[in-house]
Amino acid sequence: MKFKEMTYTRPDADKVKQYLRELTGRLAAAEDYAAARAIFLEKEEEEKRVTTMAELAMIRHSIDTRDEFYDAESRFWDSFSPELQEYSQAWTLELMKSPFRGDFEKEFGDLMFKNAEIELKAFSPEIIPEMQKENELTTEYMKLIASAQVPFEGGVYTLSQLSPFKTDADDARRKAAWIADGSWYAENGERLDAIYDELTHLRDAMGKKMGYEGYTQLGYYRMGRNCYGKEDVEKFREAVQKYLVPVAESVIRRQAERLGKSYPLSFADAALEFRSGNPRPAGTPDDILAAGRKFYDELSPETSEFFRHMLDDEMMDVLSTEGKQSGGYCTGLPAYETPFIFANFNGTQHDVEVVTHEAGHAFEYWLNRKRIPLAYAWPSMEACEVHSMSMEFFGWPWAKEFFGKDERKFLYSHLAGAITFIPYGTMVDHFQHIVYEKPELTPAERHAEWKRLLGIYMPWMKLDGEIPVYSEGKGWQRQNHIYCSPFYYIDYCLAQTVALEFWAMIQKDMKDAWAHYMAYTVQGGSRTFTELLKNAGLVSPFDEACLRGVCETASKWLEDYDLSGIE
Repeated sequence: MKFKEMTYTRPDADKVKQYLRELTGRLAAAEDYAAARAIFLEKEEEEKRVTTMAELAMIRHSIDTRDEFYDAESRFWDSFSPELQEYSQAWTLELMKSPFRGDFEKEFGDLMFKNAEIELKAFSPEIIPEMQKENELTTEYMKLIASAQVPFEGGVYTLSQLSPFKTDADDARRKAAWIADGSWYAENGERLDAIYDELTHLRDAMGKKMGYEGYTQLGYYRMGRNCYGKEDVEKFREAVQKYLVPVAESVIRRQAERLGKSYPLSFADAALEFRSGNPRPAGTPDDILAAGRKFYDELSPETSEFFRHMLDDEMMDVLSTEGKQSGGYCTGLPAYETPFIFANFNGTQHDVEVVTHEAGHAFEYWLNRKRIPLAYAWPSMEACEVHSMSMEFFGWPWAKEFFGKDERKFLYSHLAGAITFIPYGTMVDHFQHIVYEKPELTPAERHAEWKRLLGIYMPWMKLDGEIPVYSEGKGWQRQNHIYCSPFYYIDYCLAQTVALEFWAMIQKDMKDAWAHYMAYTVQGGSRTFTELLKNAGLVSPFDEACLRGVCETASKWLEDYDLSGIE
């Protein structure tokens, strides 16, 4: 079935709650495992139905935030979803104390109960009002970003549509685009600060209501972290500063030399990797998708079947249009057993990375779409990002198809970008830890903290005040994860480290690397992150030797790479 043919119907909130209440009561009264199992599977089907409606509403609202019908549906789900958690929690409590728990664990594994314990620590009916307000504020943020109309060179652009100008090879034009972008954020800075300030205090209050010192512990539980904690992240952060920042700094110094610019670089100059321009996709969006089809057809039978389904059933919306939410994501529609990809093509290399990155998520879901319980279709967030970031590297042998004459530029740029990203991503996470440890910070003090962290994680950035917002320590406002998904961003950094392991394997033996990737991916969410890695023969990013090793290998490749003939 094509996406456009899928029917959305708002669930009757009272009936859904009543049905969950009845299922919970029936589970408590089950006389044997067969009866309990049947009720469990019935609840799974109801969850598929409700989840699919929620996702359809979210996707269609993302595609056009101006659509009045789906705007109203978005508000409905912002309010209903937190209310529904109270009934889901009652079900979970009953399942956990079931006399047939051992039978469930034997058939479905014990991770569902481990995750359930974390869920119980992440929610209480007491915080429903705060969760509803949190949803309102994050929706307001996303709509504000999507509504941006930025004047530039006689035209008007969304923030996504402005992106190609921000990497233009012409110095004056590129700088002007950055100034235009920064000016929009400056004009809306007061509201952006107010939204985040309210979110910070709201989340802090939620944490305290739940009995925690503040939001941080609650945030970790809400992220479903089941095999590592704050101390592990702090150790990873130290390793990034020790091993990665120096390598990334050497990459940027070579970039400055290629550009003929002084070090450190301005934000506008850091966005340009080659004097002749950054790598660009060869062809139209249709050409990119056709190259994607060739890539997945030739990679494996499984990826071929998957990507042809995505194309044939129109399970991707990738063009940047008016009113469209910024960014990109992949989600699942469990009632239809299909993933869906949302993106904003803008003529940059990011367009190709959508076809690899988001499709990496989608391929994992495709392989695990029939798993029971439904929650096992996806692993935890950092584990999910391994699928996507690693798939980007598996696309290297097909880079010519995607980039044409810019193939060599792309290969260098992609690996260099992976190295320089991890310090940035780690900084995002560090910033959030500071914010939620000190919720009393004023907006100005938060900006000062971001500016201080730039000096630690990205010492190659010139903070000279030329470009509004970015050089003033306010650039974090463009990172929607900080507003909408607190503590998510470190997941990208952990995953990028594992993806670099895959990159190193690919350089030696593509077939062997793919075997490890499939061994990792077919497990879905049935194991914790560290167990998934171990079962697939991969090293944990929490092992300092992992980060040190990938840094050494990638650094040598970048230093030895032949850039002759590329301006």
